Amino acid sequence: MTQRQANLILATVSLAWGTSYIFMKIAVEAIPTLTIIALRFGLAFLVMSAIFSKKIIHVDTRTLKYSAIVGALLAGIFFAIMYGVQTTTASTAGFLTSTTVILVPILQVFITRKLPNSKIAWGVLIVMIGLSFLVIGEDFTITTGALLCLVAALFYAIHIIVTNRFVRKVDALQLGIYQLGFATLYVTIGAFVFETPVLPNSAIQWTAILGMALFCSAYGFVMQPIAQKYTTPESAGFLFSLEPVFSAILAFIFLHENMGLQGYFGALLILVGVLIANGSSRKQPNMA
Repeated sequence: MTQRQANLILATVSLAWGTSYIFMKIAVEAIPTLTIIALRFGLAFLVMSAIFSKKIIHVDTRTLKYSAIVGALLAGIFFAIMYGVQTTTASTAGFLTSTTVILVPILQVFITRKLPNSKIAWGVLIVMIGLSFLVIGEDFTITTGALLCLVAALFYAIHIIVTNRFVRKVDALQLGIYQLGFATLYVTIGAFVFETPVLPNSAIQWTAILGMALFCSAYGFVMQPIAQKYTTPESAGFLFSLEPVFSAILAFIFLHENMGLQGYFGALLILVGVLIANGSSRKQPNMA
């Protein structure tokens, strides 16, 4: 797989994840938060395990250990997002979570002890300005939902970097599937401790859950580690930041959400910053 092919796959993953904010907004109105996440990851794990049963049945301890780590990060990401989306719009939540685009290069600086090149630096600066238009309201306050989405972005950034390292050492498909299983385990325990789990009771609720499970999780979180093996963490971070562009378009079409002039201007700046920075990363395929 070439880096261009990997980046194309990651772009489709971003599209899949962009739909999740729509589904979450629909489901969270009637189903407890942790229950939604447990159903989402549980169904995705069962489906992918059934499809790739022969490829995942023989798994080593290292893969399970790494899967437990990225699964915990995955659970943390969606715990923060699900509570965040309750007090902000789907569009805004998507763009706030895209602060991952800033955090990945920043964290990479500390890991590699090398400063990013000028294009990445300019891209990060433009994205930061765009995010300020989304995060800070007209009264210069930041909502709890906004802060939770920013926490989710930090977990996303760590997840991207950690995944990029792990897929060099273990089977990417097994890692992608077992992380769903561990995320399900963690969140299910939390659901029974802190909530009263209930199943969806309408067609629209089941559609939202199945959409998140099959399209956003089964496809998105299994293809992510496979494609990430052939690209850089910075490229992955910037491509994932296209996710809110898709979520904003879909939220406008299906939920009739409007972020206002300030919000759309911020979104435009984020998109510009992503395009500038993403054009700077080049890497040959790593077949390790």
